[in-house]
Amino acid sequence: MSQVGAPQGRTWAGSSRSPRSRTLRSVATLTSAVLAVTVLAGCSSDDDAGAAPAAAQDNAPTARALVEDGGTLRWAVDALPATFNAFQADADATTNRVAGAVLPALHTLDERGRPRLNPDYLETAEVVETEPRQVVLYKLNQQAVWSDGREIGAADFVAQWRALSGRDTAYWTARNAGYERIEKIEKGRNDLEVRVTFGKPYADWRSLFTPLYPKQVMGSPNSFNDGARTTLKATAGPFLLGKADRKTGDLTLTRNPRWWGKPAKLDSLVLRAVPRADREAALAGGKLDLAEIDRSTAERIALALKDAGAGRSGAQAAQLHGPGSAITPGKALGSWALAHGADEELAAEVRAARAENKAAAARYAAAQDALAGYVVRKSLEPAYTQLSLNGESGPLADERVRRAVARAIDRRELAESVLKPLGLPADPPGSHLALAGQAAYADSSDALGDQDTQEARALLADAGWVPGGARKKPAGTEAGSEAEKKAGEKRTDAEKKAGEKQTDAKKKAEGGDTASDDGLYIVGDDKPGELPAAPRIGPGGPETGTRVLAPAPAAAREGAALLARAEALDTGARAAAAPGNAQPDKGVAGAYAPLGSAAPAAVPAASQALGKDGKALSLRFVLPSGPGSETLRAVGDRIVRMLDAVGIRTEVTKVSDESFFKDHIASGDYDLALYSWPASAFPATDARPIFAKPEPASDGSLLVEQNYSRVGTDRIDQLFDQTAGTLDEEEAGELIRQADARIWAAAGSIPLYQRPQLVAARQDVVNAGAWGFAAPQYQDIGFKKAETSKGNRSNG
Repeated sequence: MSQVGAPQGRTWAGSSRSPRSRTLRSVATLTSAVLAVTVLAGCSSDDDAGAAPAAAQDNAPTARALVEDGGTLRWAVDALPATFNAFQADADATTNRVAGAVLPALHTLDERGRPRLNPDYLETAEVVETEPRQVVLYKLNQQAVWSDGREIGAADFVAQWRALSGRDTAYWTARNAGYERIEKIEKGRNDLEVRVTFGKPYADWRSLFTPLYPKQVMGSPNSFNDGARTTLKATAGPFLLGKADRKTGDLTLTRNPRWWGKPAKLDSLVLRAVPRADREAALAGGKLDLAEIDRSTAERIALALKDAGAGRSGAQAAQLHGPGSAITPGKALGSWALAHGADEELAAEVRAARAENKAAAARYAAAQDALAGYVVRKSLEPAYTQLSLNGESGPLADERVRRAVARAIDRRELAESVLKPLGLPADPPGSHLALAGQAAYADSSDALGDQDTQEARALLADAGWVPGGARKKPAGTEAGSEAEKKAGEKRTDAEKKAGEKQTDAKKKAEGGDTASDDGLYIVGDDKPGELPAAPRIGPGGPETGTRVLAPAPAAAREGAALLARAEALDTGARAAAAPGNAQPDKGVAGAYAPLGSAAPAAVPAASQALGKDGKALSLRFVLPSGPGSETLRAVGDRIVRMLDAVGIRTEVTKVSDESFFKDHIASGDYDLALYSWPASAFPATDARPIFAKPEPASDGSLLVEQNYSRVGTDRIDQLFDQTAGTLDEEEAGELIRQADARIWAAAGSIPLYQRPQLVAARQDVVNAGAWGFAAPQYQDIGFKKAETSKGNRSNG
């Protein structure tokens, strides 16, 4: 395994040393389930610049006059929330769903992920001063009250700021970004005005105070840390927090009688805990009205609708394609004969099997009839699946190898394999920081380049990974007798390390080209401990002035050229000072091997595996093994074949879903992995910890925040900081695009496809389904009125 003995990275815990280390984002999404999704937010511009989303939302929009008053809707969730406090570390998607229904959201999202002022809570919210300090003035809706009758006001804003500012470590907070920039909060000219003054300019101010909790929750560490885990002392949304039944897995939200906005159409909303693997059965059993589903369940519903459309009953469908449908008349006759034969023991076994087949066919028929009452609503989820390349150690610490992996992969093929069968757009994302339709979106993938097998092999060759390299000893090593070889194999790890140091020193002495040090850098360049023998070109970037590991003129030229292409977007002095870095080609800003580095000559397929200094090039590819992860595993299989084509071998390890993130991704125990991140139109706040340069700890590990690829640069951090500090939206968009180009160039993560969003809904459920970027309007969700029906609808 390529990472044996490597120091393991770790995530931040405990009190922070900087605002950045306090900026924590929701955990990465796994398989088809998002473990935690941050509140999306975006630029506030009212113009319609930019392209539309790649896929429109699909939620059966219906005028409220056509929606029944009353009824109960049962909505599947992965699990009941461990906490109702969205700012705690174990808050999850269900926490956020509850918050959206029962707590104030000062800004909600439209179909393009842009925050829009929510008139239920605000009359206006705007920056009224920029000098000497940025001041935002909120004018509250005079009807807005908590469920206990108290008006929403400045005291609630103050309590939330103090809890989340990071100044009081008694609050166990997981997300503080933006709140630490606030200098003071005060009442305006009257009780309906709240003035928020920032110590430093903050572009993402609209992301704050959503959700807004009452001062009873935020006012003390005890109520914040413990009280809000199981209940909320006051709420202010279209629904109230009702009973949670841990035994049945139901959490009930009921209509809020004090709600001043448009009243909720439903009497109650039941969030029902149903694991993804059990949802098809729950839908077939009539236990759910709305549920996110996987591809196999979507296909089953589509088949049921096709049968119903053809006039086939469930029983007829079972005969056509259900259990036992492949049994021919001859086999059926033979089975009947055995069931009635003289061998009583065999006859009993056959009769039992026939009875089970008959029961299975009956269950299938009933399920087909039930599933025909649903429809699949589909769009693209505001999240993307990426291939993460762990750059902390091993072969992927060399930037050339990471780029070679990226250039070996056909992202479009992977996206089409996932999305085309679902009838969804299959363009691979061109940005790490925004998705198609968002104001900040721009395709910067040419900073790395498209799939190119020859270029990938050339990059690997330049890094020293060549066919037959696994059989070659390091330069300067003399062959000896078999006894000497066996003795050498028994050397201790310490002796091996010493020998590698001597070999490396000899190489440096023979090279003698100290001028070639430019462009070489590593993850955590100031990390204590021994430096690896292999040169790394990594996320520190030449602009950071980090330590040079070994002379490599070709690599230095190649790294400088790639960074020059990313810097072409920069407006800073460095780009102007280095015009000679640009390449004279036509211009895809790709990850190209140095001029003159040819790909290795074609060799027989059995000999294409690459090696270096007697070691084979093999990467450990970790994938989740649980139900619902089939798509990830299928994508992983395709990636393995693509890497094989350039000589990179993989060791695929499948682990449980519970272990996948905690024991492998977060701890750094992997080379390659597939997982997802939710998108944000406030990347300066939400994406910063995902791409921030890891910091060394005293024990030799890395403080990585959420940068699980362990790849980052000082320049990327600077661009995020500049974005967060400007109130000019056009400038912010340009800075984000510059940051994204550099993230592509560093090749620590490769976006592959936007995740599909598949939702099964009863055919009469309206204003609910696949929302895409948009936030649900909980008060509008309900059942469509039937022309002949009167009264309310209720489900058990």
